[in-house]
Amino acid sequence: MSRSAPISVEANPASTTRTDRVRALNDAFRRSFAGGHVMLSRGIATLPEERRREAEAVVQSFATFSVADDPYGQHDFGAFDLAGQRCFWKIDTYDRVMVGHSPDPADPAVTVRILTIMLAAEY
Repeated sequence: MSRSAPISVEANPASTTRTDRVRALNDAFRRSFAGGHVMLSRGIATLPEERRREAEAVVQSFATFSVADDPYGQHDFGAFDLAGQRCFWKIDTYDRVMVGHSPDPADPAVTVRILTIMLAAEY
């Protein structure tokens, strides 16, 4: 597995909350797929290339966050329909050596983000 540089978010830490920073880091990663790792479930990976690319594009442009799906306001989960199939995406945060959860997802220096795109049936 390759290591990638941490995501950088231009914000004054003194003027933003921890949730604001986590949300900004998650959004930056989701929109660009840079600064972390993107994983596809078996169900998504076996779709035709055009459908896989469509799923990735939907995730990158996702903006319909709701309190039900995003109760902590961190923009780390979303659901969408793709060719009649319900799909999810989820961002998880790990420590830099990826053996446990990140000690502080608001700090990109100690966090690796993993975004997984999956069929809802696989969840």
